[in-house]
Formats: sequence, structure tokens, C-alpha cells
Amino acid sequence: MSPFKGQTGLKRIFNAATYSLDGLTAAFKGEAAFRQLVLLNVILIPLACWLSVSRAERAILIAVCLLALVVELLNSAIEAAIDRISLDRHPLSKNAKDMGSAAQLVALTTIALVWAVILL
Repeated sequence: MSPFKGQTGLKRIFNAATYSLDGLTAAFKGEAAFRQLVLLNVILIPLACWLSVSRAERAILIAVCLLALVVELLNSAIEAAIDRISLDRHPLSKNAKDMGSAAQLVALTTIALVWAVILL
């Protein structure tokens, strides 16, 4: 059994929050794409708050921006796991990395479409 399992209560919550912050820090320091998305969110989220749209529309505008960050974190995690397993070129490794990239493309397209539908 893992020594990291079995924590309960506040200790588990504190540990989980620490691991999450470590992950965000690693993504920000090590992933240019994540930093670019953070910059995009720094621009778009305040813009969503400033625009004259309904609360539901504002929530959707913000949610799709945050979704792209989530997808990039998962994409980076997939890439790191694949690279940890082997740096050798393998068709399955390529597929995994390409699918992660495709997920990010879908997330960015979703941002563009949702913002266009709400604002136009």
C-alpha cells in the first residue's frame, strides 16, 4: 500500500492542496503552452466580467477559458508520463501525445466558438 494513501480529514485535504499547487507550479514553470493559456485567461476572464452579458453567459465565457487550462494540464501530464516511460519513438506514444494536442485544439476552438456565439 502506498504511504501516501490512508490520510484522512484535514491532513488529506492539506496534502491534496499542496500536490495541486505543486502541479500548477510545475506546469507554469515547465510548460510554455500553459503560461500562454494563463495569459489568455488573464485577458479574457476580466473581459468577461466587464462585458454586458447575463450572469449565465459570463459564467460560460469564464468556464470555457478555465476548461482550456484543465485540458492543458492533462495534456502536459500525458506527455510527461509518456516521456517518463521512454523517449524512444513509438506509434502509441505519438498517438497519445497527438490526442492530447487534439484535445487542446478542441478546447481552444470551444473558446472561440462560445465567445463568438455569445458576443455576435
